[in-house]
Order: sequence, then structure tokens, then C-alpha cells
Amino acid sequence: MTRFDAGWLTDPKTVAVLDALEAVGGPGCVRFVGGCVRNTLVGQAVDDLDLATTLKPEQVVEALKAARLKAVPTGIAHGTVTAVSGGRPYEITTLRRDVSTDGRRATVAFTDDWAQDAARRDFRLNALYADRTGTVFDPTGHGVDDAHAGRVVFVGDAATRIEEDYLRILRFFRFFARYGRGAPDPEGLAACAAYADGLARLSAERVSKELLKLLAAPDPRPAVTAMADSGVLAVLLPEAADRSRFEILVERSEDPILRLSALLPHDPQAAGAVATRLRLTNGQRDRLIAAASDRVAPDAAPQTVRAMLYRDGRQATRDRIALTGAERPRADLTALDHLAETWPIPRLPVGGREVARAGIDPGPDTGRVLAAFEAGWIADDFPGDGHAERLARAVARVTWPGRTG
Repeated sequence: MTRFDAGWLTDPKTVAVLDALEAVGGPGCVRFVGGCVRNTLVGQAVDDLDLATTLKPEQVVEALKAARLKAVPTGIAHGTVTAVSGGRPYEITTLRRDVSTDGRRATVAFTDDWAQDAARRDFRLNALYADRTGTVFDPTGHGVDDAHAGRVVFVGDAATRIEEDYLRILRFFRFFARYGRGAPDPEGLAACAAYADGLARLSAERVSKELLKLLAAPDPRPAVTAMADSGVLAVLLPEAADRSRFEILVERSEDPILRLSALLPHDPQAAGAVATRLRLTNGQRDRLIAAASDRVAPDAAPQTVRAMLYRDGRQATRDRIALTGAERPRADLTALDHLAETWPIPRLPVGGREVARAGIDPGPDTGRVLAAFEAGWIADDFPGDGHAERLARAVARVTWPGRTG
């Protein structure tokens, strides 16, 4: 019998939740499940504490309220209630079995059979349970060994698990990126390849969330290579034909958006199309487009970088430098990146008030004067003085278009 010790097992906040549930369902009605068990076994950090219980959702709510703990019905139709104890959330889900599935969602029924609950989970290393003493229960008989060996293997028949939810294709590669060692499981890989077209049936939000988690793994390169070799990457991200930049950039940045940028061509329209297809957030979309819109040459003058920082911002400039470094790995971009990280981006030192004082009536000419001033100020590398003279020249250019001095 496998056992472990962990601080979160005896945390008073955790104990309060366990005591509340066992007060209604008796000892053994609740176990920890999934990631917290798996990660503890392999020595990785535990972020979330998920629980499985034989209690029905309404019993869970009543038990928590009786113990004066907050109960949030986050997914009560599917058996999930979130308990909040001492400010920490605990997701509690009633044991379930699938009644029907369509590749995107499942209709479930509640059960008190731990083996049935384990049978509907995706991978054997995720179908692990532990009680409050740290005793591990492994219904498939292989989850503990898989976790220690770095094997990501579907529970039961791989094709059946994928047909239940096509997102498990991406989860296969994500968990391989995070926990896998050696080659991917052949049966699982073959099933992912055979059902790759099913990814198109999923919501873009589910796909993008899973993809970014995959790219955030310490080293996603073996998983992405397996995706490419199996044809899954061509279905998911056909733009990722050249992975050479990505292979290098992974060693230099853990940022999943920047890693995604490295998989895409240097084409802002292509980046925008990917962002739209994946329904990324506005900030993520803008960042992808900005990263693909320009480059910083390895021998770029500091003045050029300062102008880019002013016009496009710090994030876009540093992303472009990182991508240039991935394209030109022998180039030393340390000084340029330091400049991009530390240079205090200034604000335009004049505004409408100063333009009015220069004799320009409010209206379209104000914007034209400011644009002319700004262009000259940038060209002069953002000097901190001489603004009056520069503004006078800008006014002259707008009011006397033929004037050049």
C-alpha cells in the first residue's frame, strides 16, 4: 500500500472540510483525487486540492453549511460543489459514471462506486485517490507506477476515452509535456492521430486553454514534436510548419504566448487569424500580432530600439528581440534586451495647451502639429529640451506646408 505525508493533509483548513463531510457520510466517504495525489507522489508542487465523495451534491452543501463553511455550487448539475475553508477553495465532486457522451460533453449519473468513477477518468495517473491519512488508492492498478515512471496512459481503451471527449487528445500531449519521460504511449498516440479531426468539434476556448497549458510546461518540445509527427499539430495549428524558432526559444522563455508566437510565421495577419480562431483574449491577440509585425535586427542601433519602445511598448519590443534571438541564436542581444527592459519610456512633452499657445486654434491642425512635433522628437532620439523650438518648427510645417526648416 502506497502512502505519503504532505502538509496539506493536516492543514486545519483541509481538516475542517474533511470533518464536515465525514460528519454526514461517515469515515471514508471522501478522498483526495487527481492532481494533488499525483503531484505529491512525484514531488511536484500542489496547487489545487480536489476531493471526490460518495455524498450527493445536496448532502455536500448541507454538510458544509452545518460546519459553517461556505458552499459554492460551481457545477452542481455535474456533481461539483466548491467549499471555501479559511479562504482556500476545495472542489468537491460526487462520484460519477457516464450515461452518454458525444465527444464534447457527458451526461452523468451519480454513483457510490469508486471504480466506476475511476473508469471515466482520462489517464491512469489521474485516477488516483488518497484518504486523509495519505493512503493511496489506485483502482486501475497502474496509476502509481505510471506517475513514477512518467507514463501517460489512457484509462482502459484509448479510442473510447477520446470519443467521450476529444479534448483528451490535447490533454494527452499536455500531460506528456508535464509528466512524461521517454516516448509517448504508442496506443494513446495512435488514437490521438486517428481522432485528430475531432478537435474541430470543440469550443475554441477549451482548445486554447489546453494549448497554452501545454506550452507552459517546462519543456514542451517533445510533446509538440509528437503532435507534429502524429498529424495533430497540423489539424490544430497548420501555421506551425517551421518549429526551429520554437525549439530554441523554449530554452530562453517559459512564456506560453511567446512560445506560441515562435510557432507562427512572421506575419501579423496569420497571427491575427490564429488568435481569432483560438478566441484568445484581446490582450493575447494584440500581443501575437505585435510580435509578428516587426523585427529587431541584431545590430539595431539603440535609437531604433528606443523608437520601437515608444511606439509599440515594452512587451512587443522584448518579444521581438526574443524572437530575433531564436532566429539568430549566435547573435548577442543582451544589450538590446537590457535597454528594452530598463529604458524609461517618456511621454510626449507637449500637448494641446502648448499648441494653442503657439497660435493654433483648436481643431484638426492641433493633431497635425502634435504629430509633426512627435515625429521630429522621435527622430532626434527623445531629447529632454528644445521643445519650444521643435514645436515652432512643427507649427511652421503645418501652417506653411512648403517650409522645410
